[in-house]
Amino acid sequence: MNPSVATTDSKKKMRISIGNVAVLLMATSVLGQLLGFLRTKLVNANFPTVGPHSTDAYFAAFNVPDLFFYTIAAGALGVAFMPILADHLHKGDKKGLWELSMSLLNFLAIIMFFVGVIMFVFAVPLIKYVVAPGLTPPQLHNAVDIMRIISFNPLLFTISGILVASEQTMGRFFFYAIAPLFYNLSIILSIFVFKGSLGLVGLGVGALIGAFLQLLIVSMGLWKLGFHWHPSIKWKSKDFHTILHNLPPRSMDQGMDQIENVVETHIASNLGPGNITYYNNAFILSTVPILLIGTNIATAAFPRLNARLSQKRPDLFRKDFLMVIRAMIWIAAPTVVICYFCRGYLARMIYVRGSPQISDIFGFLCLAIFFRILYSIISRWFYANKDTRTPLYVSIFTITLNVFLAVDLSHPSRYGVEGLAIAQSVVATVEVFILVVIMLIRDPRLFDRYFWGGVGRIISVTGFSVVATFIMISLYPLEANEHGIFSLGSKLFFITVVTFSVQLAVSALFDLEEAKPIIRKLKQVVLAPVRLES
Repeated sequence: MNPSVATTDSKKKMRISIGNVAVLLMATSVLGQLLGFLRTKLVNANFPTVGPHSTDAYFAAFNVPDLFFYTIAAGALGVAFMPILADHLHKGDKKGLWELSMSLLNFLAIIMFFVGVIMFVFAVPLIKYVVAPGLTPPQLHNAVDIMRIISFNPLLFTISGILVASEQTMGRFFFYAIAPLFYNLSIILSIFVFKGSLGLVGLGVGALIGAFLQLLIVSMGLWKLGFHWHPSIKWKSKDFHTILHNLPPRSMDQGMDQIENVVETHIASNLGPGNITYYNNAFILSTVPILLIGTNIATAAFPRLNARLSQKRPDLFRKDFLMVIRAMIWIAAPTVVICYFCRGYLARMIYVRGSPQISDIFGFLCLAIFFRILYSIISRWFYANKDTRTPLYVSIFTITLNVFLAVDLSHPSRYGVEGLAIAQSVVATVEVFILVVIMLIRDPRLFDRYFWGGVGRIISVTGFSVVATFIMISLYPLEANEHGIFSLGSKLFFITVVTFSVQLAVSALFDLEEAKPIIRKLKQVVLAPVRLES
């Protein structure tokens, strides 16, 4: 292999626009979130909140599989894995890249298989004593059946994740972007296919089929990338040992979030019937902007950040990082404003019967939305520097704080289930603050005067967006008996369009960098000359 040619190919891949990738990921993610929203709404509409077939069992069943997946495997699927792959790609060593991917795939597949067996065998005590002790015997039976059906989903997600990380490193994002759509579609179809026979348990069958479909779509992305599976693990590889060394901190960091979810589900189950469903619905609403803005932009930017450090260009790494985090703040600010003021509209759309509770919970989660979005890129600053331990140590502290606050604030004499959301927002704020302080200690020049000046102007601009949103909800109020998805959706659409239009227009007046590409594109579309055929 000619190293110079390989390096040239790597540089060509570097020129893939973060913006174009982010647009692709956002577009498919919007569709995916709409499907996820529809999935949850249909589950709520077709199954009761209380009683033997309550949706509490459905939401509780996914906690343990998610916990094992994120704790053991998810940390390796990107941030602990991709920086090493980026080094191989920069050197033109595709063979080494695939050998490393294959070693990790085989190693984690073996582990996740045995984890699946454990979940299948011990499903009853895990649900009954760990996740949701407040479930009734019929609800427990349903939760156990669903959990056993999806007990090997973490294995399938692990294989998909490793393949996706390799594809992203090589600049291929399309199949990663569309694969989750099939997972949601499968669960949606299972509602109608199995409702009359398997009932609530049929949702587990849909989730299992969806996991297989997701793996199939991801595998299609390997075409012409030089992938060939072989049953071996390169135990002597230095890079493989590096990944295994970085994996535990990152996996534990991911696992801490899932432990937090298990604790919250445990607390909610003891607060009375329906509270697991109410909290999970509000939490699902909160994850939409986090995934659309935080996860997608950070995912698109991460290969570029890794490559900058592989090229020994910390100056460009700093520049790209600041560009991305400012863009996130600029988009996240009006998004959170809309989420807060329109919380009743959103709650009514996803779940009519429990909308007051969901609306209150979601309102308290809005601050967490903003800081979770920022965490998506801030954490990757550490991961690109091959530091998976610092975010872990911070997470251990913040999760401990969250458990303490959740138990205290959710007491019936205080805020009840809403206390879980308050704890989430406090902890998300503290976590980002601590990580930013550490970043400044390590790189005092990271956040310069220009950056803080830009953030200050973004905050000022967002003030106008707050006024615009308030005016719009006054013009399009939420009516007491309004439940139609089209009626609510049209109001949300108009409120959103006006809010973001004000954010864009005032940003242009303030000469914010984030608005310039959009204004430039709009000018090209609006002012483009039209060729008339003679």
